[in-house]
Amino acid sequence: MGTVLAIVGATGAVGTMMIDIINSRDTVPWSDIRLVASARSAGRVLRVRGVDITVRELAASVFDGVDIALFDVPDEISARWAPVAAGRGAIVVDNSGAFRMDPDVPLVVPEVNAAELAKRPKGIISNPNCTTLSMMAAMGALHREFELCALVVASYQAASGAGQLGVDRLYAELAAVAGKRVGVRGGDVVAALAEAGLSADSPFPAPLAMNVVPWAGSIKPDGWSSEELKVRNESRKILGIPDLKVSATCVRVPVVTTHAVAVHATFATEVTVEKARAVLAAQPTIVVCDDPVAGRWPTPAEVVGGDPTWVGRIRQALDFPNTLELFICGDNLRKGAALNTYEIAEAVREEAAP
Repeated sequence: MGTVLAIVGATGAVGTMMIDIINSRDTVPWSDIRLVASARSAGRVLRVRGVDITVRELAASVFDGVDIALFDVPDEISARWAPVAAGRGAIVVDNSGAFRMDPDVPLVVPEVNAAELAKRPKGIISNPNCTTLSMMAAMGALHREFELCALVVASYQAASGAGQLGVDRLYAELAAVAGKRVGVRGGDVVAALAEAGLSADSPFPAPLAMNVVPWAGSIKPDGWSSEELKVRNESRKILGIPDLKVSATCVRVPVVTTHAVAVHATFATEVTVEKARAVLAAQPTIVVCDDPVAGRWPTPAEVVGGDPTWVGRIRQALDFPNTLELFICGDNLRKGAALNTYEIAEAVREEAAP
């Protein structure tokens, strides 16, 4: 018998990217693929591996006979429907934040902690937040070699991290300021957006065009944002270091897709740039791009659309022992969401294969 895969949220940005990934594979292990979405999208026809598949409306019955269900829907939808799918026999791989910190749900990056996949008493596996995930392949590899003990992180997060509303807003703001010499005074960008009717209803707390915004997520106690706490808590869980010291500042930048992260990583054992570069270069899902003399380092414009994590600007911290500085880029919609979710499904399928 074959393996039946369901994609819940198939018509969204990440769901359609999952379909792109499936279409790009030379072979796939799925005997049947079901596409599932809200009532609004049900009935649409999407092409998967040369076959037209009609999108089904989300309901309990769509999970009958499903082996693995990939969820990319809002937290509240996952919280309600992932247990339903698991109850009908599917292994759920969930891309929302609904279950990430549940102690009975593994939070998995296959390159880092694939052994956790088998520990799923609720039948659910979580995919990490895209910001955390962008640095996990690199941090996992370095931790295995040098024993990570502290992280200080500054993220530079793309507009697409706020969903399609974020992307649409950035494009609208860029159109509003195009051709205008704005930015000389603080009010210029604000005035240009107001003139274009963009003074309200933004997913961002400040203009993003010609600007950076030191905030991503929702407000949490003591001035922290939800995105910053996700980096802390999820890094600890994925790496298996419950007392890992982590501090993050999350910044939204006027980039459509691909997050970047500046990492200050301290290790328990001696680490050198040369050793770290060799460890990272040996990882099949990492591209080391690190030639400052030639002006070569990772940037979102180069990384977007690709599968690997890119790492550069690898330096020995000047005033901190056993500490490296790195700059990491990863496509937040692809590796940060769709690809990692799909790779978990592949790993689960391989585990179950005779």
